[in-house]
Formats: sequence, structure tokens, C-alpha cells
Amino acid sequence: MLYCGLEVETHKLSNKYERILEIMATNYITMYKNVLTDMLDRIHDTQQENIDKVAQMMADTIREGGSLYAFGPSHAGMIVEEMVYRAGGLALMNPVHIANLMPNCRPMNLTTSLERLPGFATAYFERLNIKEGDFLLIHSVSARIPIVVEMAMQAKKHGVKLAGIVNLDFATKVTSLDPSGKMMQEICDVVIDDCGEVGDASIQIEGIDAKVAPTSTISGCFIANALVIRTCEKLLAAGVEPPVIRSGNIDGCNEKNAELFKQYPGRIHYLN
Repeated sequence: MLYCGLEVETHKLSNKYERILEIMATNYITMYKNVLTDMLDRIHDTQQENIDKVAQMMADTIREGGSLYAFGPSHAGMIVEEMVYRAGGLALMNPVHIANLMPNCRPMNLTTSLERLPGFATAYFERLNIKEGDFLLIHSVSARIPIVVEMAMQAKKHGVKLAGIVNLDFATKVTSLDPSGKMMQEICDVVIDDCGEVGDASIQIEGIDAKVAPTSTISGCFIANALVIRTCEKLLAAGVEPPVIRSGNIDGCNEKNAELFKQYPGRIHYLN
């Protein structure tokens, strides 16, 4: 049997201990499912108003001729991948992609060094296409590192609508690593709480000091798609067709997507 990623030769164990391993494995997985269910319920029950506010910002930006952007360093950037050039996503959502800030770089701990480097985001922001009136969503679990604090400050300086996804319980228990002393959630126009665990990982397995099973990717993607849903609803209510991308693996949809992209010249920046 497979237990905690290891092959255990169950025929060498007594039935008693085999059953204990089975119960333990099942219980920890069930615990994780319950943590995620509770977390998503809390987001649904407590964050609807903030999700609605951010969706309004996104819909307004689309109607006013602006572009949407999403950013997150390291694993926080996985929700950017969820939102950009994605079946069921918005064509106008552009990634803020910074090389060596995602976990596909080598050495991988370079992401930690760069996201804590003061001045890096400030210098990089000048190279982006983001302009006044655009919208930027930043995902950061702790909201404390310089890369997100500076990115948020630059967005506000340039007149960009700014929203954040933050683990507020986590963020209120740590101090800023930015020279300004600010936390990202203090800068954003609206903040959505991901209602996750402090430290992100959620399950304490007996015999292991550190927790396993993080929650922020699941909560972040749930929030991201909730924002897409509400934005589409608001656009329809305003008489605007939502710019939704179709799956390229359905016959005829690549052609429909190509026509969609042509409708927004100068506003979609990930195709060139």
C-alpha cells in the first residue's frame, strides 16, 4: 500500500498495524478536505462584498477601454496562470510575469532572494504596459515582501485600480520586510481575504514538526474564478458582451478566440 508517499509492504505487517495505517491515511486526507471545505465556505460567506467590489473595478476597466493585470510572486503566481489565456477566463487579463520569480527557475530559492530585494519591483514596473485607469490584482499570502509592497505602491502612484488577495490572519501576525514598513493590504483599494491558514500549510501529521497541505492555491483560484463570474455578470448587466476565452480543444473555438482577440487591439499584451 502507499502511505505518505512510501510503499509499505503490508504483508509484513500484522492486520492490526495495516488497519492503523489505513485509518491514519484516510483521516489526514479527510481532515484536509474538511479544511478546504471550511475555508471555501468562509470565503463564500464573508468575502462576497469584497469580491463584488473588485469585480466592479474589473468590469469598469473593461468598459472604459483599459486592460486587466494579475501578479503574484513564486507560488502566488499560480492564480495568474489560472486567470490568463485560460478557457473560461477573460481575454483582457494580462500576466505580470517577471523571470526568476516563478518556481520554474534554477536555483529555485532565487525567487525568495528576488522577491525580498528592495527596489526591484519599482524598477521593473517602469517596463510594464500598465497605465492609468488599468486594473491590477496582486496575490500575496503574507503581504509582507518588498516585491508586492513596491508593486502595490507603484500601481497607486500611476493611477491604477488596485486589488489584493491576502491571507489576513497570516498578514496581521507578521511584520513587513519592505523598507517602508508597509504591508500590501494597507495599500490596496480593496482586499479579499483568502481565509487560509497561518503559514499556508494546514495539516499536522503526528511525527512531523512541519505542517503539510497548503491552502492558498485552492483559495486563490476559487477567488479568481469568482471574480470572473461576477465581472461577467456586471458586464452583461451593463449591456457589454464579456470577453470570455473558449477552450482551444473544442472544434471551431480557436477561430472564435482569434476573432475575440482582434476586438481589443492594444489591450491584450500576452500575444506578442
